[in-house]
Amino acid sequence: MHQNLQSELRPYLNQGEGLIWTGKPKQGIVLRPADAFMIPFTVLWCSFAILWVIMASEAGAFALFGIPFVLVGLFLVFGRFFVDARVRAKTVYGITQDRILIKSGVFSTTLNSVSIKNISHLEYQEKSDRSGSILLGPRSPHQRWSAGMSWWPGMKTAPQLELINDVRSVYNKITELQRSDLSVNF
Repeated sequence: MHQNLQSELRPYLNQGEGLIWTGKPKQGIVLRPADAFMIPFTVLWCSFAILWVIMASEAGAFALFGIPFVLVGLFLVFGRFFVDARVRAKTVYGITQDRILIKSGVFSTTLNSVSIKNISHLEYQEKSDRSGSILLGPRSPHQRWSAGMSWWPGMKTAPQLELINDVRSVYNKITELQRSDLSVNF
């Protein structure tokens, strides 16, 4: 798998640049802390929308008006988990001596390149199984609640290496590269 990840990122490397680390986020359906709020909210939304459509159709009203709300509700209850899993399945992370690469995209490829020496804020969260995420910049105010929905239009968040194994080791690699870059400049 390591060679496959390197081959996915190789076309995006600059001349003389080599990969120090590659990885992928955790695969499959993932529940996040924000889902403790989102799941009840979306079930309530979807239930209300379905109930409204049923009541409107029984009353002879124009029930089709409620169909988009039902569809959005169904997506928020079920579909968002599958989209999130698909986005993570198509995501590859890489670290070189100069930058962090995040290749993602379901329908088209997006490459996010973050210069290691320009990371102003570096934060990691680690779970008991040593997996976790590394945030590569300041956290936006809504980032905790939008976890797993960065693909949603308008949900811009700081780049991150999300749901990776041995997160502390990867964090240490990044801070080591930052320190070595600082010592070269002095």
